[in-house]
Amino acid sequence: MDALRLIRASRGALARSHDPPDILAEAWQAQALAQAIGSRLAVSGPPELRGEALGLTEVSGRGCAALDAPDLGVNGIRAAQLTSIEDARIVLLLLGGLLGEVGIALVGVACSAGEQADYWQCIEAIDAADESRDRVLEMLRRLAVREAGMSAPDSTGGA
Repeated sequence: MDALRLIRASRGALARSHDPPDILAEAWQAQALAQAIGSRLAVSGPPELRGEALGLTEVSGRGCAALDAPDLGVNGIRAAQLTSIEDARIVLLLLGGLLGEVGIALVGVACSAGEQADYWQCIEAIDAADESRDRVLEMLRRLAVREAGMSAPDSTGGA
């Protein structure tokens, strides 16, 4: 399935989640999707994104590790359904939005956590979502620099 459809599905599922276990499961799904997108871009994305994409893969993996993996089975893991990334810029814009929404949702869960261990799990997941989003924003910046360089007029005055 295309990355855009998976991101939209994740955003919708997160928006419909109200109970902490459901929000945590959707946060895990979002981090797993970020990891899969990072991995795909590291292998076959634009060359200037590959280092940051590897970093996204690593950071989102830590985000998954910070949360208890939900019992979804292979068919329930959205990231496992990723087949393509048609437009890296659009995918990164939407992924950045999703990761921001995940961070906000996790803050709500952390504020209502009854156990200290649950609170700290949320804090670690918030940090990972924030760092993942930072990687996404850096990749967007690099794409903008690349596009600006491609559209800049030749200043050498060549024939």
